[in-house]
Amino acid sequence: MKKYLLSLAVVSLFYTESGACAWSDPDYEYFNLFTQIIIKDKSYLPFLHSYSTRFYTDFKPSMIPDENIDSWKRYFSNQLSYAQTEYLVNKMNINDLNALKKGSPTNQLLVTLGPRFYQRYREGLDYLIEAKYLEPYMKINYIESADSFYYYREPGTGKNATNLDYNKTIAALTSLYNAAKNPEIKQRYGYQLVRFNHYTRNYDAAVKAFKTYVEPLKLKGAPYIMALDQLAGAQRGLGMNSEANWNFFQVFRDSKSRKESAFISMKLSDTASFNNILKRANTNEDKNMAYFLLGYEDFNNPIPVMEKMFEINPDSEILKVMAVRSINELERSYLPIYYYTNDDNSEKTITGTDNTDPGKTQTAEPKKEELSFWQKIIRFFKNLFSSKKDKNSPDGKADQSDDELLDNPDRIPVFTRNNYWYDDKTKDFLDDLEKFTSKTKEKSKDEYWQIADAYLKFLKKDYKASTEILENIKTSNPEYTEEIKRMKVLNDIVSQPKIDADYEDHLMKDYSEYFTEKPEVKKDSTETDEYNYYGEVPSTADFLKDVLANRYFLQGEDGKSFLMNNKLSDLQYSPNSSLVKSVEDFYRKTNKTQFEQQIIAKNINDVGNIDAFFAVIYGDRAMRQADFEKAKSYYAKAQNFSGIPRSDWNYDEKKLTPLKYQAGAYNGFSNISDLVFGHNVWVSYQSDPDESMKKEDYSAFPFIKPAMNKLELADALIQLKKIGNGKDEKSAIANQLIGNVLYNTSILGYYRQLFVMDLDNSNGGKYYFDTSPRTNPYKYYYKGFPDRIYIEPDNFDLAINYYKRALSISANKEQKARILFQMASAEQGKYYQYEASHPSTVDYSDPKYSEKSDAYQKQLDQIKNQKYRTYFALLKAQYADTETAKDLLGSCTYFDYFMQ
Repeated sequence: MKKYLLSLAVVSLFYTESGACAWSDPDYEYFNLFTQIIIKDKSYLPFLHSYSTRFYTDFKPSMIPDENIDSWKRYFSNQLSYAQTEYLVNKMNINDLNALKKGSPTNQLLVTLGPRFYQRYREGLDYLIEAKYLEPYMKINYIESADSFYYYREPGTGKNATNLDYNKTIAALTSLYNAAKNPEIKQRYGYQLVRFNHYTRNYDAAVKAFKTYVEPLKLKGAPYIMALDQLAGAQRGLGMNSEANWNFFQVFRDSKSRKESAFISMKLSDTASFNNILKRANTNEDKNMAYFLLGYEDFNNPIPVMEKMFEINPDSEILKVMAVRSINELERSYLPIYYYTNDDNSEKTITGTDNTDPGKTQTAEPKKEELSFWQKIIRFFKNLFSSKKDKNSPDGKADQSDDELLDNPDRIPVFTRNNYWYDDKTKDFLDDLEKFTSKTKEKSKDEYWQIADAYLKFLKKDYKASTEILENIKTSNPEYTEEIKRMKVLNDIVSQPKIDADYEDHLMKDYSEYFTEKPEVKKDSTETDEYNYYGEVPSTADFLKDVLANRYFLQGEDGKSFLMNNKLSDLQYSPNSSLVKSVEDFYRKTNKTQFEQQIIAKNINDVGNIDAFFAVIYGDRAMRQADFEKAKSYYAKAQNFSGIPRSDWNYDEKKLTPLKYQAGAYNGFSNISDLVFGHNVWVSYQSDPDESMKKEDYSAFPFIKPAMNKLELADALIQLKKIGNGKDEKSAIANQLIGNVLYNTSILGYYRQLFVMDLDNSNGGKYYFDTSPRTNPYKYYYKGFPDRIYIEPDNFDLAINYYKRALSISANKEQKARILFQMASAEQGKYYQYEASHPSTVDYSDPKYSEKSDAYQKQLDQIKNQKYRTYFALLKAQYADTETAKDLLGSCTYFDYFMQ
């Protein structure tokens, strides 16, 4: 027999895939395509699959009717609706009922029911008055002991059953019991006697009360179930765990609204609870229920239990609960909401690590298992999307147009990669669950099993078979109908390898409801208005957007892929050039389809002036490449830029509101300090500019203003560049100032935010050094774009080249020392890039981890000193006696260390 250790394996894979944090909610991290709550018996809703809570809670409480309210509704001859009955029994104030009894009701419901209502239902209403009097006290007195688990201390009241006079209360309830004529009302007083004795810890008296006042009436309705629940609690208090457990099991079996609490009580009563229940089960119904509880508790291996339940009753509703839990588990493992990967199979060179030849270049060997993985992925998807044979081709080969989508190993289809991502046990489970479902749908009269079978075939990518099953299902169940409709859409869209204009028209014509925004639904009285820190629960529409985003990604339409899941303003978080260009191309496209106009283009949101927004991004990139003329041409188009679009959280309104820039504040374009031309006194990004930065002598360059916008800054650099072509000291300073700007706006500089669409230099995803070819994290689509940062790396040689020219022209030794230090700082940036692109591959589990890590660090230090200390060495050798060098020794720790 196969053992499916799904829970641990799937949770592990799930968290790896989604990149979930410790505070995330796993039930917000899958799409729930197969709707669990379509089971017909809603009393089992708490036992559907959930990772976030002990029981499933994503349904309205009103979906599970309370048998006690149903019983009262019948008692009142169905004159009241369920909601009115629930209000009367559970929420109406005792004073309102007393006023009705006196003939002067003020409660509107009671006034509407009329004066004869009390006369007709006197016994029941008198009971409710007594029950409402007792209710505030019906809690067990708290004692710090093993029993404390089922005591709820209600804040502010402190009342419990011992606050009532025991003898008077027992006498009153007994008298009322004897006086009652209606057997059901009589049994309710019996329930109160059992409960009161239980909560005062008179356990023997509670057991006796059940046998004396409840059992002889031979009624098995709601009052009996409620009394049986109290009896079981008293038996647990007496240590009669087996008897208590059996009675809790009967409550679980017969009650609709108390299944969850009865299940917990069974768990607390007896560690071997469900196995002992199975031994006592005589009827098929009891056995089936016991098997369900066993399977629910030991969900690692559900199918053997499901087989036993199938043998008893293939139409069992609880068998469907087991099946939907299994399907939900598979869906979570096959369809995570994020597809992240940090695989890097590119070759990396490590220079100077061969002890026999320090100058030899070594090529790191690619990880064989990762290459094998990608090869299998590519081969699989080529086969997948080439499944339709070309009838006109004599050799039956597929149309090559589909294959061309898969030539880039960085672009892998989302969703359908699962067979190579999850282990064999998960695939075996899917196969065996499909076999079980196929067998059950032949025996059961419930269409549910056909829907389940179609969904499992969908997970296995057999879209044709899935659709055929769905087309043949005949049902009048509205929940089933909705699920069938959704699954047909899934099969259609997921099986489509290429999205063209015709298919987009098809989406808008037939499936627009899955893509158009729906008006906000007003919450009912049972829902809270608290802010949801996890965001919206992923939906079918979200899944379909992901599939389409991936298809556009495969097709090279990155702009459309990006806008399926992101706003235009999100480009600020990772403004890499190729993506920005693709988004702009889509923005400027004149012949957009209806789908492109209404679904994709709606995410080209308010960034102020859109043209200015793009111009700033392009201008910034040109500045980082030291192409000041190009930058100026872009910035000239950006003078209407209204600021980087940011939002602040408004705690009063519980929503994001646009950031309003204060006068004189840097907004992404304007109000740049002339300190950007200076040099840093010390490396402290959190300090004020005047503390971290020092001005150079700008007197010879009046076009450098105290505060500039980016257009003015670009123009100033162009003028400095022209002056720098000379041979005098002014030319040297001009080149030095250009080098300063390039360094100060690099990842190491105090003004590193200027050309990456950021507002300050605080640390974050934009500021990292890795320059390896596969750094771009987007391999499937651009979902979660602000969380996965990639910006083209700095080119420190640009700053170094300007410094070199300044050094070659200048005749001032002090100035040369300062220039050399700036060059050394830029060279340090090159080393950081190298180090980040060559991380240690030593495994933490390696017994020689420390030894190997130390050896690797020694190699890095050797490389750093041999290749990335050129200008420090020159500064030490030729300029150590300068005042500049002496001053640097006191303010720069790593320079002081190098000079030792």
